Amino acid sequence: MNEFKPIKQEKQVISIRLDTSTLQAIDSLSAKVDISRNELIVQCIEYALNNIEKN
Repeated sequence: MNEFKPIKQEKQVISIRLDTSTLQAIDSLSAKVDISRNELIVQCIEYALNNIEKN
């Protein structure tokens, strides 16, 4: 079994503007899966960056 090594990742606060309907969809999904709006947005961005076609 691999040893657990906690790390502290540096984070920065940013501001974004979203369409009302997009924010409502994010809020609805984050409530459904019981995670914060912020964590859902972070996971969506990470997923997109890991799965976007690179030219």
